[in-house]
Amino acid sequence: MTEHPSAALTSALSFQIGVLGATVTDLFATRIAPLGLKPKHAGLLALLAREGARSQAEAAETMGVAPSLLVRLADQLQDLGAITRERDPGDRRRQELALTAEGTALLESCDQVAERIDATLTSDLGPAEVAALRHALSVMTGFGPSSQRGE
Repeated sequence: MTEHPSAALTSALSFQIGVLGATVTDLFATRIAPLGLKPKHAGLLALLAREGARSQAEAAETMGVAPSLLVRLADQLQDLGAITRERDPGDRRRQELALTAEGTALLESCDQVAERIDATLTSDLGPAEVAALRHALSVMTGFGPSSQRGE
């Protein structure tokens, strides 16, 4: 007897990771909303913390978002005091984004939210399973201590 098509779909890694990703994104978004942030704000803060000051165009490309969305994210983060935006003296069309102390504090709050979500998600897993999951996800996404995205 063959597997029912819907059972094949729901057992596919792409489907399961997609469902989990949507669920976790919603949970993360809800928990950082009181900080005045959305997940893409946190992503931009993390990018600036990891890679240092970036032009808006570079940040948009790295994050895989439209430049117009990046400008809106940067406007909102600047209003929160989380980033600075300065013109590049060598190219006045270029805006450099940099993390501020407030941005670092907001990112630390996001890290704490993520850690609590991680603990809940992995509560039924043993330490070896959590380590294997972390390793597999860092390989698949290119994020993590053993990898650098884009290299």
